[in-house]
Amino acid sequence: MRKDKSAKLLEWLREGQELSMRQQLLLIVHLSIPAIFAQISSIIMEYIDASMVGCLGANASASIGLVASSTWLLGGLTSAYNTGFSVQIAHRIGAGDGKGARRIMKQGLITALLYSLILLSVGAGISRELPRWLGGDSSICREAFHYFLVYSLALPIMQMNLAAGAMLQSSGNMRLPSILHVLMCFLDILFNLVLIFPSRNVLWMGHQMCIPGMGLGVLGAALGTALAQLVIMICMMYFLLFRSPALHLRKEEKLQFYRKDIRKAIGISVPVAVEQFIMSGAQIMSTRIVAPLGMIAIAANSFSITAESLCYMPGYGIGSAATTLIGQSVGAGRHDLTKRLGWIATCFGMLVMAVSGACMYLLAPWMISILSPDEAIRQLGASVLRIEAFAEPMYAASIVASGVFRGAGDTLIPSCLNFCSMWLVRLPLAAFLAPKFGLRGVWIAMCIELCIRGVLFLLRLAFSKNWDQTDKRHRGKLLT
Repeated sequence: MRKDKSAKLLEWLREGQELSMRQQLLLIVHLSIPAIFAQISSIIMEYIDASMVGCLGANASASIGLVASSTWLLGGLTSAYNTGFSVQIAHRIGAGDGKGARRIMKQGLITALLYSLILLSVGAGISRELPRWLGGDSSICREAFHYFLVYSLALPIMQMNLAAGAMLQSSGNMRLPSILHVLMCFLDILFNLVLIFPSRNVLWMGHQMCIPGMGLGVLGAALGTALAQLVIMICMMYFLLFRSPALHLRKEEKLQFYRKDIRKAIGISVPVAVEQFIMSGAQIMSTRIVAPLGMIAIAANSFSITAESLCYMPGYGIGSAATTLIGQSVGAGRHDLTKRLGWIATCFGMLVMAVSGACMYLLAPWMISILSPDEAIRQLGASVLRIEAFAEPMYAASIVASGVFRGAGDTLIPSCLNFCSMWLVRLPLAAFLAPKFGLRGVWIAMCIELCIRGVLFLLRLAFSKNWDQTDKRHRGKLLT
């Protein structure tokens, strides 16, 4: 694996060399671009599923939209667990402790698999009753149950895929996970074409071609995504365990469990998991608010969230890069750079998402038209996307600053900020506005809440006075 510019700059950072402002910005950009593509590719998969299922009608779209917030909850919990180990790996690599990083990696992979089996049991256990709990119409509950059940059964695959990708990123390799995630999009298209639709004849370059299909509909969309995840998980694990320069397995290093490593991982992961539970729980409550507005509103809400994801996924990519960068800075004891890099990353994210928000405002009708042929869904979806476009820069502030704090091992306060903004601002305001303005009222509440959340995270970043001391404490613990 040839060293790229970001790997070279990270090496200079770990060695204590001076980095100019231009080099710091280049480091953030070089780390962010692959991470942005990885995040966008995951949303493109949702686009693919939504647009293909959208061809089956509003009921099929609504069945996925009904359980979407619940799948985000399970997906968020899988990702949260990985944070505690990937952040520690970044700290160890930053401190030059490769053996310690590999020890943490192995513990993380084994415990992540066990954790995902618990989530699988919970998800599968509630899958039949969940659509009814969420207030879904009887006409869509059966397909919603099938979709959520398959999603739950595939959670161990997703868990190991995310764990391997996060660990590769924490070692500074942002490019490979990005390439594999893009490949996963193409696999998802291929599997969906076969599983969602029945066998059919298509005209291609003047010739009739028969495309085989199983005609499974919504169930086929879930199976297609699971199969794509499985293929990429195998690839991701191979590169992590056998090809990664820093993390590949060594024969002389045996698997050992250290209470200190696991306790620290739990200390980092639990606030993130609670945050994901709170945020996704709020999304489920939001679904309950939207459900009485009708199937058009449910479908438009689901499609609009998917469409908006294309605009905020760059923020999550930059946040992932910031976690790696800040984590390695903390491990290397570079307290002179840590907070400055955090501000550069946050401002860069706000700039990128300001541009993406402007694009979303202009292209909203086209973005929704890709996902649904229904004119009523298109009009309603485009109108709420244009409301949300104004919140994107401040949303970026909260996303990237959260990534900065995670890299420093600070996850409790950001989780509290997210809880307050979601449950004390968005949900009460959405419940108040929905009866008066319908789905538009729900999205007005979302826009206001995201702006408030961004301000809270910027204030947290500005008034964090103990970064230097925190860096020194982390460095001292790593060396012992």
